Amino acid sequence: MSNAYSKDLERWLPRLISVWRASRGREDGPEGRLTPQEVKEVGAGVKQLSLGLTRERQLAGARYMDDPRLLGAYLLFYWPVSYAQARQVLGELPNRPRHVLDLGSGPGPVAFAAMDAGASEVTAADRSKPALELARKLATEAGEALATREWDPLKKNATLPEGQYDLITMGHVVNELYGATDEALKPRAALLESVLTKVKKGGSLLVMEPALRETSRNLLKVRDLLVERGYAIRAPCLYRGACPALVKETDWCHAERAWPMPKVVEELARVAGFHKESLKMSYLLVAPKGEPWPEPPPGRLFRIVSESLEGKGRQRYIGCGPEGRVGLAMQERHRAEKNEKFFHLQRGDVIEATDLETKGDGYALGENAEVRMVAQAGRGVPPAPKPPEAPREPAAPVPPEKP
Repeated sequence: MSNAYSKDLERWLPRLISVWRASRGREDGPEGRLTPQEVKEVGAGVKQLSLGLTRERQLAGARYMDDPRLLGAYLLFYWPVSYAQARQVLGELPNRPRHVLDLGSGPGPVAFAAMDAGASEVTAADRSKPALELARKLATEAGEALATREWDPLKKNATLPEGQYDLITMGHVVNELYGATDEALKPRAALLESVLTKVKKGGSLLVMEPALRETSRNLLKVRDLLVERGYAIRAPCLYRGACPALVKETDWCHAERAWPMPKVVEELARVAGFHKESLKMSYLLVAPKGEPWPEPPPGRLFRIVSESLEGKGRQRYIGCGPEGRVGLAMQERHRAEKNEKFFHLQRGDVIEATDLETKGDGYALGENAEVRMVAQAGRGVPPAPKPPEAPREPAAPVPPEKP
């Protein structure tokens, strides 16, 4: 996570604590940090949320944000995490959004991330009135204008907010809708299709989900349904067919970004009994119907979709590009200035590689290989350069009129 994003998040932390204390009827407390008793209290709620949303999953789809204790735990722990995740993914948008709708907003981490990324008009929509009230109080604390709407996707005849938007976001929402079986996939895809009708030409729908194997694979299955129906994926996919990560049951695809963890998040994670050393999420940026897939720059491109798989005398990753999901390996003895970047790649980086030889489940980079960084993780892949315009033929001279 860049220093700019981190500084933006640091400004939110005192506001989160202040709004949380006010919601609990508390006036006193150190500014910008929690007391040991508060850490213990909120940490218990964080642990309950974590178990209910990532392990046992009994809270998925439940109205847990109407519970003041769980809403407070979300505000002080998951809010900073979701904000940081969103700022990373928003860095891949082809255009800066002006008008944004955040569906399933909760107390607004993704909405405020969009605001800090340059959006001028943001609407947060959720079914939880207490969560929307906290979002409004945060906006007041920050001196920002935030519109709010009630929206419940599970309510019969639910309608989306009016208007058209440059960006619609759904952060950690879709995985909680319509149950936990494969029967949920089609209604989820149908919901996303209806949401995409509200996206302006050139805009995007951002769907961000937890990086669990189950939730990530289900997002990829929904992706495939959308691709079958003619939708293009702006990021992270360079491959335009059915997702190759679904071929093996043991595979899934998620992003991971390093970040300087805020102290309050670190304290709560420790009390809750789990580690959160990096940002992990699965996401899609989807284009509205009728827009083409982005044309990447020329060359053999691969997005790194694994951690470093370093072995004895070699470096290896899993890459996914226009050719599909493949292994990429290079012997240490072939290391040179022109390919040095290969030995320091992060999950999410997009590279161009040359001198590839088919080997095993992918490619070996040979002694003449060159590796060029096309886009670092969290940055958009630059589009293919436009071909130069053909020179215009000079206009034929007009013959003089006869007298």
